[in-house]
Amino acid sequence: MMRLRLGARGSELALAQARSVAGLLEGSHESLSVELVIIKTTGDRNQVTPLAGMGGKGVFVKEIEEALLAGTIDLAVHSLKDLAARLPDGLALAAFPARADPSDLLITREGRGLDALPPGARVGTGSLRRRAQIRAHRPDLNFVSQRGNVDTRLKRLSEGASEAIILAAAGIDRLGLRAKVRAEPIPVEICLPAAGQGIIAVETREEDEESRELLAPIGDPTATAEACAERGFLSRLQGSCLIPAAALARYDGRRVRIRAKILSVDGARCAMAETEGPAADAWQVGEEAATHCLSRGGDQILGELEAAGGAEQE
Repeated sequence: MMRLRLGARGSELALAQARSVAGLLEGSHESLSVELVIIKTTGDRNQVTPLAGMGGKGVFVKEIEEALLAGTIDLAVHSLKDLAARLPDGLALAAFPARADPSDLLITREGRGLDALPPGARVGTGSLRRRAQIRAHRPDLNFVSQRGNVDTRLKRLSEGASEAIILAAAGIDRLGLRAKVRAEPIPVEICLPAAGQGIIAVETREEDEESRELLAPIGDPTATAEACAERGFLSRLQGSCLIPAAALARYDGRRVRIRAKILSVDGARCAMAETEGPAADAWQVGEEAATHCLSRGGDQILGELEAAGGAEQE
């Protein structure tokens, strides 16, 4: 029997994603056994320091990618939104299984929606993207930073640390928690998701053709086209994760359309673009959206943010 070693973080969400990928692989190949290898990352060890002060989202993937390059694992599973646009030399994204709900959820103790929150309510999120977009809709709300896994954030909400928290719907669904929390989806017209939100990425070594062949059956054409467009958008922004940007692509089986934003910290300014094209050109469609956003004031917003020292993360 062939065996593959699949590396992932040790959080409940990361393990749920890794197990789903392992199940897809074993279901596609009768003679394949997948071993899960848990790797603790810098972001897992330090759940206090804001991510911007630790170097951004790379703190959740660095040790996993090092293990992949060293050959101690064969594949790595990531949340696509945790990955910078530029991967380390020698690595490649080989498969994107079917995408989960890409939207954000507002979770409260009472089941309130965004417009029903009382004036001045505290909303827990460390994401500048979320803060900027929600501020534009509800400038009266107050935001409090939060780190930690989903259970930790839900516990803090129940203890009264805030009136609401914002989490990705995909994570809640993959943990089987949607029916156990009082959550209201935030319309994407109000809060566009992060590029890659809801997509699982499977990473391998570029030269590992055997693993690529084994992964081929679990890739989803829709998720692949949308991932390529959204990563094309990020690549045009120099691959930085420390920016208040959002992007959501949709593939209809023939063409891919992307809506993207670059926002000021206070949400008062928004450079937005929508582009579309054939799925074969998905990366270029995303790059074009970024170029339009930059030319419509996004470059000035990013310059101001860089001068201020960056931003917090998802």
